Amino acid sequence: MTTPAPVGFAQLLARAHALAGRGSRQLLGVTGAPGAGKSTLAERLVAALGPAARLVPMDGFHLAQAELRRLGRADRKGAPDTFDGYGFVALLRRLREAPPETVYAPTFRRDLEEPVAGAIAVPPSVRLVVIEGNYLLLPQAPWDAVRPLLDEAWFLDADARLRRDRLVARHVEFGRAPEPARAWVRDSDEPNAALIAPTAARADLVFRLA
Repeated sequence: MTTPAPVGFAQLLARAHALAGRGSRQLLGVTGAPGAGKSTLAERLVAALGPAARLVPMDGFHLAQAELRRLGRADRKGAPDTFDGYGFVALLRRLREAPPETVYAPTFRRDLEEPVAGAIAVPPSVRLVVIEGNYLLLPQAPWDAVRPLLDEAWFLDADARLRRDRLVARHVEFGRAPEPARAWVRDSDEPNAALIAPTAARADLVFRLA
């Protein structure tokens, strides 16, 4: 894939604002490889859009540590089969239906390394839900059901070295020593990034932040 063109935040905000103004509730997906800056971008968009927008991260559907250990998957947490993908799809369907009651979504606490249920309230007044996560465009089940539920999907690209540096710094911040952090990035995050890269072809917009 050729290096995507840089796009400024103001352009992205204008596009998100137009999406929010369509009338019915819209779902915007923000995806990309680990460390690309998806969470930061999604948070900035929602903060700038105000009460009409909510952020719902896919990370809230991480399986609990105890379940990962039971399944023998704790050493590769972050791979597609370490999430409740079917539960994630079910939530997106509820959000898209825009029911008359508040919909609650889970979040992920990095300090606990655990998901927390019912942490994000999406009231009926929300016109734009920003869905952020790695596997929004993955073509394998159950993730293949996500793309049809999104009104737009954006793929945020980033320089590979910058991504890896960010990931190592994040792992160190949350308790790993530098060498184990680098090993986790090499053996877990980067294989996931390689899996995600081809899904850019399914996005409406592929870009780097200017």
